Amino acid sequence: MDSRRLVVLQHALAINMEAQYTVLARRFRPQTFTEVVGQERIAQTLRNAIREGRVAHAYLFTGARGVGKTSMARIFAKALNCPNCNAEGVPCNNCEICNGISTGQDVDVSEIDGASNRGIDDIRSLRANVGVKSMRSKYKVYIIDEVHMLTKEAFNALLKTLEEPPPLVKFIFCTTEPNKVPDTILSRCQRFDFGTISVDNISLRLGQLAEAEGFQVDPAALELVARRAAGSMRDSQSLFDQLLAFGAEKITSADVHRLLGTAPDDRVVEIMDALIERDRARALTCLEGALNEGVQLEALTDQFVGYFRDLMVTACGAVEAALLSVGTDQRPKLLEQASRWGLQTIVAGMQIMAETKARMQRVTYGRALAELALVRISMLEDLDRLDELVAKLRGGAGGSLPSSGSPGPIRSPQTASQPANPAGEKKNDVAPSIPPVEPHRSTPDLPESVPVPIVPPPAAAPPTIEWKPGCEKELHTAVLAGLTDMTGTHLNRVSRTAISGPTQLDFYFPANYDLDRRLCDRPEVVAKLEQIVAGLTGQQVRVRFLVSEAAVEEPVKATPPPKAVSSKSQFVEMPEDPYLQDVMNVFGIKIWKVQPQPDSPEASG
Repeated sequence: MDSRRLVVLQHALAINMEAQYTVLARRFRPQTFTEVVGQERIAQTLRNAIREGRVAHAYLFTGARGVGKTSMARIFAKALNCPNCNAEGVPCNNCEICNGISTGQDVDVSEIDGASNRGIDDIRSLRANVGVKSMRSKYKVYIIDEVHMLTKEAFNALLKTLEEPPPLVKFIFCTTEPNKVPDTILSRCQRFDFGTISVDNISLRLGQLAEAEGFQVDPAALELVARRAAGSMRDSQSLFDQLLAFGAEKITSADVHRLLGTAPDDRVVEIMDALIERDRARALTCLEGALNEGVQLEALTDQFVGYFRDLMVTACGAVEAALLSVGTDQRPKLLEQASRWGLQTIVAGMQIMAETKARMQRVTYGRALAELALVRISMLEDLDRLDELVAKLRGGAGGSLPSSGSPGPIRSPQTASQPANPAGEKKNDVAPSIPPVEPHRSTPDLPESVPVPIVPPPAAAPPTIEWKPGCEKELHTAVLAGLTDMTGTHLNRVSRTAISGPTQLDFYFPANYDLDRRLCDRPEVVAKLEQIVAGLTGQQVRVRFLVSEAAVEEPVKATPPPKAVSSKSQFVEMPEDPYLQDVMNVFGIKIWKVQPQPDSPEASG
């Protein structure tokens, strides 16, 4: 008897614990339009449709997971069928119909899982029941969740019913992948796209749940959970429910980090400071300390990717954008680091970390990849300054290089190549990727203290052809001599060359060689020929390819058939050619057979 009572008590305790667990997941589920967080626009539209009597026969709710699609569908069904619904479209949530819809047990509101009822037979059963009048409510409502999982045949079977349903039947489709829903279904529905929920709204809602459950939670902890949820209210509630079971009555951000396996904001900022200062030893030491404290490597890598994202948007000037990796109290530090590092370097570091994150999913040595990524990022140079230097060199400014006529002391390659580093770069860092240019010394044995003028680079070769009328033939021949690819073969078909302007050179092709002309009249070929002509004449010249207005080039004359080759041949034991003698020695040839060529006098008889 006592054992039977014990079993009954244990069963009751288990039911009570299950009910307590579902309190956060189900009891706090939105019951009115105003309780759906972050979807005020859609809620207002549906309320207006009910108030004005403009309810459509089919709706499609799309959006990410956990943003309120199914909850909105239930509230909409309650507002349509609740006998006590007011003029603003707000259900009473006290009547039997509202309670049945909230628990998913109402006979007139059917919730169908599209993933498990996806076949054509399920849709046929639905079509057979559509014509049956509702039992006690005004409308018969079908809510199909994950509707994109239906088969093609099931969608086709649903088309006619969806387009012309009975007057008091409403369809509400919910999906996370609207791109998989056929266009024929989309065109028959009113579509509402549910957006992700902001961090502030999720934090506010979690604070309300914590107060209702009797827990004290730091705002920083709420913000951490909200950021981790990535815009999903359901994910945030699941994490928060786990946090309430994990922590005590007073929950701090440290409890959240221990639960999620993430590193505190200060630890991430410290590692990034070490990378900016190119202090590889400190960066690896901080990583070691974080892993020893229980931080999960995958979660830490996600934090690094998010931190680089925050640095990138900060460097771009979007200082009001939401932060994904750290709290808002770290925004001044992000501004400082972004200004020190530069946008180009931040983007390169983010690419390295993102590639590392992708590779870590397929290997067992994830820590080695993470450490390699940190070392590679610490070796990045100031890419913004390198871009400025390249732009100056292209513009002819020469950067900080001395002019050819001004002497200057010789500097070592290390001193000449290292730019000023406001971040305090150490001496053992890697040299820039652009190799330093060592000045030429006329006397190699001179001491370092003696200033030696830098020898200027050799001047460009003077023009070889004078640009004037009459030089066309010579210029054409010189251009052909400078070509080693098929362009020379095509340009050899030119019938004449003419100077038609101060800086204009025209190549005329016969009409029957228009294909060669079009092959030459390509941007890369034109640029190449203009460069060759500029080197020959010493000035920039535009090149054009035209079709000659003259008659078609004369056809090639038929050549007479070759004369028959005489069959007379002779054998030679030792030829006079020394090359043939070497061949005989190498290959062991004893005798040669000599046969006259067709055009030789011996062959002609």
